[in-house]
Amino acid sequence: MICSTDIMNLKTDILGKVGQKIIVKGSLGRNRTFEKEATIEKAYPNIFTVKYLEGSRNATYSYTDVLTRTVEVEVLTGETYSPLIPPAPEPVKRKNKL
Repeated sequence: MICSTDIMNLKTDILGKVGQKIIVKGSLGRNRTFEKEATIEKAYPNIFTVKYLEGSRNATYSYTDVLTRTVEVEVLTGETYSPLIPPAPEPVKRKNKL
């Protein structure tokens, strides 16, 4: 479940990373995905905009897109990219007792 504090924390994280290089990963449907390099342009109350490095197009994403993992964002830290939010933990499988 997404809490309002999660959204506020993500907003402040993204606001502090305006101008940084990122990698955006997402789904195009029917088992097609995309992965593009971009920079964070601006952060607004409900959305943030990115500018792709190739083709100089802009895109807009909501904070809930990132929190629900519809879109994955990795930020350049030094020479490597690290996820903006940590990966989701694997669900624990329970054995059925009969």
